Amino acid sequence: MPSIVKSVDVGVPVRTAYDQWTQFETFPNFMPGVRRVQQVTDTRTHWETEIAGTHREFDAEITEQRPDERVAWRSITGPRQAGVVTFHRLDDEHTRVHLQLDWEPEGFTELAASALGIVQRRVRNDLDRFREFIEARGGSTGGWRGEVQRPPQAGEQETSAAGGTAGGPSRAAGTEAAGEDPFGSSGPGPVTPPGSGPSDKPPGG
Repeated sequence: MPSIVKSVDVGVPVRTAYDQWTQFETFPNFMPGVRRVQQVTDTRTHWETEIAGTHREFDAEITEQRPDERVAWRSITGPRQAGVVTFHRLDDEHTRVHLQLDWEPEGFTELAASALGIVQRRVRNDLDRFREFIEARGGSTGGWRGEVQRPPQAGEQETSAAGGTAGGPSRAAGTEAAGEDPFGSSGPGPVTPPGSGPSDKPPGG
């Protein structure tokens, strides 16, 4: 299945970038392919998207969330996909946002869009528009500072499903979808750290 990995450097502190990413209902402001996002619970969202002319609706759950570090999610209805975004401090005023998205195309249109790189370009452009959105504002529209702990993996001792942090209430991790999940209960695997290629140089580097 296709895996998309992209990064963008934004000119705001890591907390500002992270806080804005937790405001899922604002995603249509900088992601044209996202028509609407409804925050159903602290860990559950409902999405309406249109990619390459294909309209989709699905529910997603947050499987792990650590303030100023990472947000991971997976779909629990509709098209199967999972992703994780991590936030890397470059300096006091710059942050690298690193996104990994695993998805399973359905139907000829989505398969063609994947083969032609249309979805990859859309993700790249969405990250660029996120940078423009947050830099133009100079601050976030809000922020959720709670924490969702990753579900225990095989061989790990089970811990509390969720824990609150300063500035945000605690919230329970979502329930796993019934049936086999090709992405695993915690979404995709660990994100590869940003590389040292030309596009990954810090500002002024």
